[in-house]
Amino acid sequence: MTPLTSRGRARAQRRHPSPRLRASAPAGPADARRRGRATRVGLFTAALAALLATAAAPTATAAPDTSPSPPAVAQAEVPAGVTAGVAVFDRQTGTFTEQVNSAGQFRSASVVKLLLALDVLWGRTPESLPAADRTRIDTMLRSSNDTAASTIWANNGGGAIIDRMVARLGLTDTARPPATHPGYWGYTAMSARDTVRIYRYLLDSAPAPVRDYVLGNLRQSTRCASDGYDQHFGIAGSFNRPWAVKQGWSGFTSGGCTSAAATAAAPTANAAAPAARAGAGSAAVDLSRPALHTTGLVGPGDRAIVAVLTLHPTGTTYGKAYTDVGRLTRSLNVPGATRPAGTWIGTWGSGVRVRAQASTDAAAITTLPAGVEVLVGCQKRGQQVSVPPYVNDWWAHLPQLGGYMTNIYLSSPDNQVPGVPVC
Repeated sequence: MTPLTSRGRARAQRRHPSPRLRASAPAGPADARRRGRATRVGLFTAALAALLATAAAPTATAAPDTSPSPPAVAQAEVPAGVTAGVAVFDRQTGTFTEQVNSAGQFRSASVVKLLLALDVLWGRTPESLPAADRTRIDTMLRSSNDTAASTIWANNGGGAIIDRMVARLGLTDTARPPATHPGYWGYTAMSARDTVRIYRYLLDSAPAPVRDYVLGNLRQSTRCASDGYDQHFGIAGSFNRPWAVKQGWSGFTSGGCTSAAATAAAPTANAAAPAARAGAGSAAVDLSRPALHTTGLVGPGDRAIVAVLTLHPTGTTYGKAYTDVGRLTRSLNVPGATRPAGTWIGTWGSGVRVRAQASTDAAAITTLPAGVEVLVGCQKRGQQVSVPPYVNDWWAHLPQLGGYMTNIYLSSPDNQVPGVPVC
């Protein structure tokens, strides 16, 4: 605290007389009479206020509140520029811990594959399916395979699939794609609260073989999707297992895992063709801005159901959206979740590889989306890497990816990142 000058102390004492100065003048009889009158007036005023409050209280019992439970500890932090629909449901208490724009409609991207799979399985067991259908569902749910989803969509009536599942599950915000794009299953409208309803059906109402089959696939989600996008963002990147996830993305050009040339996808899928997006229109659903969604179950006994649907400013890179969805998901009150230890640090560069050991000679595990934020558990010295004008022999261990990346590509001013322990 900076000491006050003599003039400063004088001004402070004029504004806020000290208790010692206020108490120095003795109280006379007039003061006592004034205090007595003030006390009687205060008591009368308090009694009158209590009487009025009692008279105003309703005598009838209020009707029970049937509206959704408000979040117990709402703490969702939506990054600037992001439009989000969020719902987190605690199955243990039967209440929502987070709700942000939970009824807002978003284009589903690959989250709709949950409905495609359930429609195929309706009234059937997984064992009764033809082998080709089981293979399609497996790859569609684990690796978000778009070709499999397009085949299921075409074989089972397209938009009629959505109509059937809306009626079966009592969905309120889900609708088939716009008439202008009937083949674009990723343009199905969905909300966060409807996504929670889908998972609640799977957990609480679906036949056990169907539940175990669908959730078993979601628990085996592959880091790299069939179209070359890293799909372990949001839930998968924020919480330790156990979890089960179905993710969705649309409107990005490169998603890590493989080179950009290998990520081109059919325009009916997650990465819909830009020309088609520009020509599409819907009063309720934005078909233009890049979308990135993370949905699934978290914690022992699948205690929490999490749905985070997001739209990002036009031109947002996949790494930036991946980071923003991660930050939003980590901010949520998710009962039963455990979070991995480490420090979240930004990266730069594209095509940055995560390797099995701290050496460029070690096998590559995956490739990071450009500019993504990563969780660093510890760091150690390894092979020296040169990226002019930088040279660095420190490597960061990324526990969520099970490997190492050179510290050169971490957004840190020092070769050894301050505050991060040595492995």
